[in-house]
Amino acid sequence: MTSHIPVARGPEGGLDGFLAELEWRGILHGTTPGLAERLATGQPISAYVGFDPSFDSLHVGHLVPIFGLLRLQRHGGQPVALVGGGTGMIGDPSGRSSERNLLDRETLEANVVLLRGQLERFLDFTPGSGSALMVNNLDWLGGLGLIDFLRDIGKHFTIPYMLAKDSVQVRLDRGLSFTEFSYMLLQAYDFAHLHRTRGVELQMGGADQWGNITAGLELIRRVAGGEGGTEPAHALAYKLLLTTSGAKFGKSESGESVWLDPSRTSPYAFYQYWLNADDRDVGTYLRWFTEFPREQIEALEAETARSAEGRLAQRALARDITARTHGEAAAARAIADSEAKFSSNAFTDPAVLRSLFEGSGGFTFDSAMLVAGTAVLLAEAGLFPSRGEARRTIAGGGVTVNGVRVTDPALVPELIAGEWLDVRIGKRRREIGRKAG
Repeated sequence: MTSHIPVARGPEGGLDGFLAELEWRGILHGTTPGLAERLATGQPISAYVGFDPSFDSLHVGHLVPIFGLLRLQRHGGQPVALVGGGTGMIGDPSGRSSERNLLDRETLEANVVLLRGQLERFLDFTPGSGSALMVNNLDWLGGLGLIDFLRDIGKHFTIPYMLAKDSVQVRLDRGLSFTEFSYMLLQAYDFAHLHRTRGVELQMGGADQWGNITAGLELIRRVAGGEGGTEPAHALAYKLLLTTSGAKFGKSESGESVWLDPSRTSPYAFYQYWLNADDRDVGTYLRWFTEFPREQIEALEAETARSAEGRLAQRALARDITARTHGEAAAARAIADSEAKFSSNAFTDPAVLRSLFEGSGGFTFDSAMLVAGTAVLLAEAGLFPSRGEARRTIAGGGVTVNGVRVTDPALVPELIAGEWLDVRIGKRRREIGRKAG
């Protein structure tokens, strides 16, 4: 899969400009001492981020570390995406309140392939200097024996050291298995392995990963020190992103995750997620999830302050991130469907109705639902929580079907082209229905 937005690679202000950019974008939480000086040397550096392949898709929460790798590559560094085919069998307790379900090797391997395709939308994997790499920790953890692991790795960590980590502390009262407790050591081993075999000097991740990242630094220090080495290693943490309204970033209004896979979250729904960003959040999202320069972002923020109803900033954000994730054609269709769905025009063209149905996720109905009348049809299709609620809304004049306001709940609507219904509920909700069969 090739990105429809060219992935920049190579010096842009050089590596010494990498931290400065993260700072002005408001992303940087902290680094270990010495990283700024290391980057200022201008010497190439490799950095990795871990991705959990527990699902067959990444979601918008993963865009924070993805854009971190993207910006590192643009400034001349080499991004390394580590997928946890090995640790995915165990699970990271960080940010979780319960034990995760464990997946089999075949499922994880299939997920890894799909994640690679999504990362290619953002990172340049073309062979050459600074080319992005993707590695799977199952390749080295899969053959690791328990005795060797305890002897060579476990001896470097004390129980008090591990218990002091926030990712462990938050789970002690609710229960934490030894399996998940050991995750910290495996992630530390990942860093040490990449440092030793590929010269990876930097691990990046969210602030909630700081404990696991620094455990890797500790292991590298102890192993390198024992071997008489002085190879450097560094850590960088991103801020944790929360919405101004207090909602968890990355969740739709219904509480569902917003995925990068179009079969899980359609490009239309993906576009709508960003288009509906709160005015108070859109400036942050423009900094974190676009490559727009500072001047352009500040101009969009100023326009939002002057005329928020135009949602110019949200439109620019939604279009850019949708095109990067799904391609220009999918973004253009999402925009067209969005404009059509929220227009006041009544649709009679089956091609337009089909596009809206497929892009925005319509409802289906059968002949029995149709002849039962509008109220029953809309309730059975899930557009209302009950038939009574449908009847009350119709009686109040809040439902329009195929451009005509419905006042009789028992009305059997006439279909467009024998299969379509264009339903408007209230001022902003529009649903496209298709007759099954």
